[in-house]
Amino acid sequence: MSIVVNNHNIFIMALISFLVSLVLVPICKLVAIHVNALDIPNERKVHKKPMPRLGGLAIYLSFLICYMFFGEITVQMLSIMIASFIIILFGIIDDINPLKARYKLVGQIIAACIVVYYGNIVLQDAYLFNYYINFGGLAPFITIFFIIACVNAINLIDGLDGFASGVSTIYFITIAIIALLTNRLGGLDITLSILMAGSTLGFLVFNFPPAKIFMGDTGSQFLGFMIAIISLLGFKNVTFNSLFVPIIILAIPIIDTLFAIIRRFLKGEPIGKADKEHFHHQLLKMKFSTRVTVLIIYIIDIAFATTSILITIGDNRVATYIYIGLTILLLIVVMKTDILFEHKKNKIVKKKK
Repeated sequence: MSIVVNNHNIFIMALISFLVSLVLVPICKLVAIHVNALDIPNERKVHKKPMPRLGGLAIYLSFLICYMFFGEITVQMLSIMIASFIIILFGIIDDINPLKARYKLVGQIIAACIVVYYGNIVLQDAYLFNYYINFGGLAPFITIFFIIACVNAINLIDGLDGFASGVSTIYFITIAIIALLTNRLGGLDITLSILMAGSTLGFLVFNFPPAKIFMGDTGSQFLGFMIAIISLLGFKNVTFNSLFVPIIILAIPIIDTLFAIIRRFLKGEPIGKADKEHFHHQLLKMKFSTRVTVLIIYIIDIAFATTSILITIGDNRVATYIYIGLTILLLIVVMKTDILFEHKKNKIVKKKK
């Protein structure tokens, strides 16, 4: 069974996926406790007591159940379903008994290859700063890299209640708004965005600070994977007219990931090494509460999302002003915090301790 996506049933789809997720999250919480899929606190983590993971399983099941009613099965969708199942499988295993990074990467590569070579979802060409780029024979490899990068970017920012789920929800809603404003409601990317927005919002009810459950790697990797897929489909369905648009919407996870790589490189540490210098850690160091920190991140991300919407509808002037303001804010964060390199004042404080 499938229905045509229009202004009216967008809200029905979002509402049903939200309600299904709302029912499934408490069930997944009980399952997580039963199988001992718990996030144990340590010196790097913000929470103080063991928290059940596997919340991402509720997002996945809600999405899957609702797609059966609102979507249609195509080769593209089959590839997405098979690949997402692999992502979920590796995520569940990791949430119960943590896997080494290289094993998770194997799962991500397999999933990416399935959608590229079986589903033929490939970033063949795009516009960047009004320049047309055709990736030619490198397109499949660039697409695989893009998918893996998105998966790990969302996974990396999942260190605070409501952070990754909130940022992902903003992304999905932004895609739906772009589709509404440009009258492009027929694509698979829009159906996926609406169902994912509802499913993730249902989880966010339980994950917003103070969280009652975490999404775990099951959720963060699945959200990153679906964000990548929706972006790639957006280029195929002309939802995006520039590579710059999805990059702006994902500004927070992309910037945080880049800063983490640069920071660890400057310190001579492995790129995969965890630390407490991410963007949300810097806000927490400023004595903001967890809830206020998350809300600040939401506001910044909504500003980036607004910029992408304005660029899509052709209002580049206002978009430029917002982007300049956000860039100045970013420079202030770099200068005033340890997000890139440790300041002398903070080094002295640490030595005294």
